[in-house]
Amino acid sequence: MLKCRTVWKKLAPLARSSSTVCRQNVRRAGLNNGRTPACVPVAHMSTGPAGGGRETQLYILLVGAACVGGGLYAYRTVTGDQKRYQQRIDEIAARQNKTAAGKPATLVQSEAPAVEAIETETVAEPAPEAAPSPEPEAAPSSEEPSPLAPDAEVAASTETTETPPADEPVLEASPEEAAEPPAAPVVEEEPSPAPEPSPPELTEPPAPVAESEPTAAAESPAAEPTEPQPEVVAESEDSSPAILKVPSHAPYLLIGGGTASFAAARSIRARDPGAKVLIVTDEPDPPYMRPPLSKELWFSDDPSVTETLRFKQWNGKERSIYFQPPSFYISTEELDSAENGGVAVLSGKKVVHMDVRGNKVKLDDDTEISYDKCLIATGGVPRNLQVIERAGEEVMKRTTLFRKIEDFKSLDKVSRNIKSITIVGGGFLGSELACALGRRSTESGLEVIQMFPEKGNMGKVLPEYLSNWTTEKVKREGVKIISEALVKAVVCKDDKLEIQLKDGRLVKTDHIVAAVGLEPNVDLAKSAGLEVDSDFGGFRVNAELQARSNIWVAGDAACFYDIRLGRRRVEHHDHAVVSGRLAGENMTGASKPYWHQSMFWSDLGPDVGYEAIGIVDSSLPTVGVFAKATAKDTPKAATEQSGTGIRSESETEDTATSPVASSSPAPAMVQHQDEYGKGVIFYLRDKVVVGIILWNVFNRMPIARKIIKDGEEHADLNEVAKLFNIHDD
Repeated sequence: MLKCRTVWKKLAPLARSSSTVCRQNVRRAGLNNGRTPACVPVAHMSTGPAGGGRETQLYILLVGAACVGGGLYAYRTVTGDQKRYQQRIDEIAARQNKTAAGKPATLVQSEAPAVEAIETETVAEPAPEAAPSPEPEAAPSSEEPSPLAPDAEVAASTETTETPPADEPVLEASPEEAAEPPAAPVVEEEPSPAPEPSPPELTEPPAPVAESEPTAAAESPAAEPTEPQPEVVAESEDSSPAILKVPSHAPYLLIGGGTASFAAARSIRARDPGAKVLIVTDEPDPPYMRPPLSKELWFSDDPSVTETLRFKQWNGKERSIYFQPPSFYISTEELDSAENGGVAVLSGKKVVHMDVRGNKVKLDDDTEISYDKCLIATGGVPRNLQVIERAGEEVMKRTTLFRKIEDFKSLDKVSRNIKSITIVGGGFLGSELACALGRRSTESGLEVIQMFPEKGNMGKVLPEYLSNWTTEKVKREGVKIISEALVKAVVCKDDKLEIQLKDGRLVKTDHIVAAVGLEPNVDLAKSAGLEVDSDFGGFRVNAELQARSNIWVAGDAACFYDIRLGRRRVEHHDHAVVSGRLAGENMTGASKPYWHQSMFWSDLGPDVGYEAIGIVDSSLPTVGVFAKATAKDTPKAATEQSGTGIRSESETEDTATSPVASSSPAPAMVQHQDEYGKGVIFYLRDKVVVGIILWNVFNRMPIARKIIKDGEEHADLNEVAKLFNIHDD
């Protein structure tokens, strides 16, 4: 009624003024008609009444229309107010009836859908109305743990130690939520304390709901980091719907669950604490680090290492392969409602199509997710030899393409049940796996064979003399080396695989591990309309790692322009960390260029390792400066000093304070000698250092990075080698 009065007050002056104008016009029209002569030429007469009668009709029509419109508006406003008022009264009455009925009830699961149907229309109202319920503290406790992932473990300890009657109603709502498909009104199901008498049920259902983090932490106090994802699978088997809710929109969408995605997620959350980040990965596991799959995990003494995925670093410290425990993440169901944001992982799903103009993607189950900012970090797919692919299904079954956790578990199991295994490839991965399996051969009698087309291990990277020395080192680990080997055909005969080489040699084995490189995963390029580099592969990006508006690329799949070394694509852990971190910053508006010279490292066991940066290609001229090694010049000693086996984690983009050169006399540059304890190898292009390998020299990478960044010619590289203090004991 108040609105009607207001409208009438506004319309009344207009009506009065209109009627006054009409009366004046009518009066003028009458006077004019009285003064006009009777005989007026017909040609000068208008079609309407003389003396302004047409204008009078228009005024009358306008006033009438205004009056009719005002009346209709007032009528609709009054009736609409009455309807809304009645609906509000009905909602309040229904809510009071619901709370009254919820107190004596012991099981209200059958009534929950009806209540949910009412509550979905008023999302913002339930919290204040639920206050008069017998458990007023339940609502705040249910909402606080979900957004704050780092504090979830503390919340878990407090919730599990409190008595069930006070704070458990919210936890009890989550089993109903897991049993019924609609998962939106989690807070509204507080009045149903039905499963309270059965506390054991609280340990499993909360995994996909807002209370997943506290309960996950409560399930396993010393928990293995491998357990969280299997819990989700087990949960889907117990509950009949078995499908996690996929959010329809993610402000930050990260495609791929590897190192680059995780680094980007942490960077986004650091700059935007309230950010909601969704990681979509086709793997069943949360983000994890890949280097230990071919390094430390193989040297573990724990027989259950394939289950726990925990390993001891060279310094003896134990850690998990996963970047973060389950409590770090929130479930996909609560991503939309998390007030303080969080990082959710949608595992077992693959993005198959990108609509760049519509800012949305389609999953392999036809689910669509819209986004504001998107990162493509799809990594790569292991290459295989064409002769193996054409050899048939039986040969493929006995071939491992090593890349994921499943590949590590499978190869570990296979290597314990066969007599012979052959590794094809002499690069980083092939040589690391050869050393790892070679040590196992001394205990189990496993025959380990490594073949490659080069003359020695890592022949494409190391200069020939160092490659030959490395080959001898691998042989001492119990590996049979077949160099200059080109595979011509592979057949399965008499329950054995026969590998025929082009020079006529024949190798019989039980299993093959193909470690012949990585192919960047650019499946989304066609649907997204993104450019793929024809020389290096991968998505072409600008200096800010941006492929198109609102789309960034990081990790193995990014082909970027290096201001010093030209366009490149790098497939190493450190590059994934740094590029993912920078992409995450730029997704939040940083607009920083990528200038970092990423490093990589490889360990041939705990005694020999190296770190490299820039372009390390054996076809380039090299200069090596070596010195006698000491007990501290090993990967084991390096991890004891840095505290981590993932050495890129101790690297920073701030580089080198001007190093103080060693004052001890340096021997002449060594090109050929039997023992290479420790040293520095410089790779030159046009007399400028473009790559550096630190052989058993650790924690000096900022110095090497600065040398490449300066891009200067050096008359005496022996003096440059002094910057690394390799001659100090």
